[in-house]
Amino acid sequence: MRSERRTGLVLSAAALGLVILTAVAAPLVFPLDPLRTDLPGRLRPPSAAHLLGQDALGRDVLARLVGGARLSLAVGAAAVGLSLVVGVALGCIAGWYGGWIDEAISRVIDVLLAFPGLLLAITLAAMLGPSARNVVVALVVLGWTAYARLTRAQIRALRRRELTDAALALGASPARIVGRHLLPLALPALLVQATFGLSGAIIAEASLSFLGVGAPPPIPSWGAMLDEGRQFMLVAPHLVLAPGIALAATVLALQLLADGLRDLLDVRQT
Repeated sequence: MRSERRTGLVLSAAALGLVILTAVAAPLVFPLDPLRTDLPGRLRPPSAAHLLGQDALGRDVLARLVGGARLSLAVGAAAVGLSLVVGVALGCIAGWYGGWIDEAISRVIDVLLAFPGLLLAITLAAMLGPSARNVVVALVVLGWTAYARLTRAQIRALRRRELTDAALALGASPARIVGRHLLPLALPALLVQATFGLSGAIIAEASLSFLGVGAPPPIPSWGAMLDEGRQFMLVAPHLVLAPGIALAATVLALQLLADGLRDLLDVRQT
């Protein structure tokens, strides 16, 4: 069973690595412009010149698919990274000090969790205006809560251990104890949560772009490609299949990677 889990972890990591490599290196190997239009070639199926066909404006679907991958990964990584920084900082403060500070941070988290996540993200993105930066801001406003709750729980549990009492007796400051002793012990759980969060952020970015409040046209995005191609599903299904399969495969690889990391890093597993 453990060997099967390790195999799944390796395969999912390889699949995710392939997506990242394609997003970074494909423009160097296939120097196609995702914004170049070719109206006479609109809706053409896959061919030797255009491996995944052309869209309604004659743009190369493969070039736009790679551009969408770069956008999704960049937005997802930025959203998760900023959410992690904010959530870990507030979670450490709440978990260490407790009292009214913990109560105030917990109430803010409860208020944000009371709203449907995607609906609140749509509202924030629409208020801020369509752009990749505003999508990141909307996702950070929602995403930090999960990391704050997890960090708070981890710090509260670890604060009761003997190593904390020993460090306090030796005169170590709370910041030093949390940063050098407690937080590293919570990193495995945070890493797993961040991997799950990355897949959620990619889906959220695609959803916002699909609804028209993500990155504005003509910037390539998987969600926008799905929106543009749905009206041509019967005559040009490749417009929907290409971004749909790419999105599903990337999210599946991240989910399997997170599951594998959870099994690998969980010290309770025997």
